[in-house]
Amino acid sequence: MNKSYRKILSVVSLIPPSYVASYGQVADLAGLPRGARMVSKALKANRDNSVPWHRVVNSQGKISIPVGEPSHRLQLSLLREEGVELKGSKVNLAKHQWQPSLDTLLFELSF
Repeated sequence: MNKSYRKILSVVSLIPPSYVASYGQVADLAGLPRGARMVSKALKANRDNSVPWHRVVNSQGKISIPVGEPSHRLQLSLLREEGVELKGSKVNLAKHQWQPSLDTLLFELSF
């Protein structure tokens, strides 16, 4: 796995339960501005089940996986299990968007 993908997966692993981050937010935190598409590719390539991929949504708070796909239903289910409020396939970002603490920004992100 390439270095950029490892950075992305590291950031995604920091998103706490019941919170979400957008693809662009993850890219920015990984030091990859304008890298939202790379985040999507990294999550698709990931085989580590401990990475909470389901906590990543688009900038509008919507699940990007097409509605008919099994992964879409899985993401909805995993988010609901964590207490994330959804209206259809859209997360209430005002309540559930992750805002990393200063400690996280300074000591857990090494990019």
